Amino acid sequence: MKIKKLPCKNRVFLAPMEEVNDPAFRLMCKKSGAGLTYTGLTSTLSPKKVILKDKPVLQIFGNSTKGIKEFMKEHNSKVAFWDFNLGCPASTAKKHGFGAYLTNLKTVEKILKVMKENTKKPLTIKIRKSPLEDKFLELAEKYCDAIAIHPRTRSQGYSGESDIDWAKNFAKKSKIPVIYSGNVNEKNYEKFLKIFDYVMIGREAIGHPEIFANIQGRSNPEKIRDFKKYLKLAKKFNLPFRQIKFQAMQFTKGNRDSKKLRNEIIYAKDLQELENLIKK
Repeated sequence: MKIKKLPCKNRVFLAPMEEVNDPAFRLMCKKSGAGLTYTGLTSTLSPKKVILKDKPVLQIFGNSTKGIKEFMKEHNSKVAFWDFNLGCPASTAKKHGFGAYLTNLKTVEKILKVMKENTKKPLTIKIRKSPLEDKFLELAEKYCDAIAIHPRTRSQGYSGESDIDWAKNFAKKSKIPVIYSGNVNEKNYEKFLKIFDYVMIGREAIGHPEIFANIQGRSNPEKIRDFKKYLKLAKKFNLPFRQIKFQAMQFTKGNRDSKKLRNEIIYAKDLQELENLIKK
């Protein structure tokens, strides 16, 4: 039952990350060689424009079916496929009862049923290690084409040890493909691909879109990690200055004098000041 494959260039994906995965950064990762890119958490009720130039997996969240049908109808042709988030551990998720805090199985099933009815493209969910993991797997096997897993609990967030043994056991009992997320990097991804059908790279990709080029063995991957390229795309997509500034900080990681660079970026008051810093 795991034979069905997801529509992707390769089995190494850019993981969904809030704030990080803006359309400019996603496009850089896709051009670098990411098999798929994911959006960050996206509300079907938000009036914000959704930019999907990289044809990503569109990850939605919520605690009801409200707005899902209309949202999917509007964006379905522009996405690789759809993902429903059941793993976000953030305080806002707790406050509003979504992500890892959505534990009402009837509600989850209603949402997945509506999503399934409104697309012919693959559908996935992303979960964490939890007491409901087997129930979520049952629902995934009923409605989804794959399931993404993170081997930390809701209370752990993104800290503490990943329970790799749990992830391995989960993969063994799953009848659908498993996408693994959790501390994947260019040194260990091959090890994980021997166990799981697909892997996601998250934090290791922040500020380093060239990681996917390294994995693909492409020549001159360092040319991909050019903040000027990000800036050009960010301006094209009309991203806000605070987002561009955030990414500029991330791109300093691993650079010589990175601390000095970040201190200068912090005090940039507008895009012109930031561009002047880059030119220097």
